[in-house]
Amino acid sequence: MSRDEVFEKVQEVLVDALGVDDDEVTLQASLTKDLEAESIDFLDIVFKLEQAFGFKIEQGELFPENVAQDPEFVQDGRLTDKGLAALKERLPHIDLASFEQNPEITKVAEVFTVDSLVNFVERKLAASV
Repeated sequence: MSRDEVFEKVQEVLVDALGVDDDEVTLQASLTKDLEAESIDFLDIVFKLEQAFGFKIEQGELFPENVAQDPEFVQDGRLTDKGLAALKERLPHIDLASFEQNPEITKVAEVFTVDSLVNFVERKLAASV
């Protein structure tokens, strides 16, 4: 499956899950900031991606869990170096370069873009071959 084909399917999933127009779903669009996804929407997105691509997404595999609750990972409302390292390890499909400049925990959700979903799906499909 080509990257364009993966993007088109991801776009369909997001249009269905979030009730947005296809032209809003660009690679650069942030799921929370631009497409206004809320935490409950992330569960629906995971479910719909599993259906669309025919693979299982383990809990915490696409979106991290328990990072904000770990005092080693968060101090004074910001991710620590250890927290950033943990995110990078758990989420290799996400580009955290801009987030690293200002790693406020409240901004973590903004790193989830349409591009990161496409990257995730491409990795899952490659691993299942």
